[in-house]
Amino acid sequence: MQTIGLFKRLLVILYDGLLLTSVAFFTSALLMGLFTWLGPDAFFTAPDPSNPNLIERSDLGRIVGGVIVSVNVICVSFFFYGWFWTHGGQTLGMKAWNLYLIKPDGKFIDWKTALKRYLAALISWAFIGLGFSWILLDSKKRAWHDILTGTQIVKSKQQGEKDKQKNLAKHRAKNIAKGR
Repeated sequence: MQTIGLFKRLLVILYDGLLLTSVAFFTSALLMGLFTWLGPDAFFTAPDPSNPNLIERSDLGRIVGGVIVSVNVICVSFFFYGWFWTHGGQTLGMKAWNLYLIKPDGKFIDWKTALKRYLAALISWAFIGLGFSWILLDSKKRAWHDILTGTQIVKSKQQGEKDKQKNLAKHRAKNIAKGR
């Protein structure tokens, strides 16, 4: 199977990132709306006592709101990637370039592997993208999260079958030329 280099993988990340950003923004806006509507008074202050209709978030409200949004973004992005990886092995960005995430046996990953891969990818990003840059050094073009989970992003399965057929045809042609 043909492996995928860093540049194409970065394009996939950008493509998926656009969709993921809109989903995370939408869900965060909903959660913050609920937080504002249902939040206890301790999370809000009236900066001007003469105008009680003017309400701002307190420092505690800002911290709790930030935590809610951060947890939401992490959860939404895990379920975004996990769903696509476990249901067909392709995110929308991967579909654009006909790429698949597979295990060594050629099958798609399960939720347990998706969680490991997602957490390892977060670590890859936490080290200033070094885990992704590893693709440039690895002979199989694998990032840290690929190596840690035993997964790989490859060109379409059909392309892999075509490559096998070409290699078989070349092998047969060599054998015919040698008189076997």
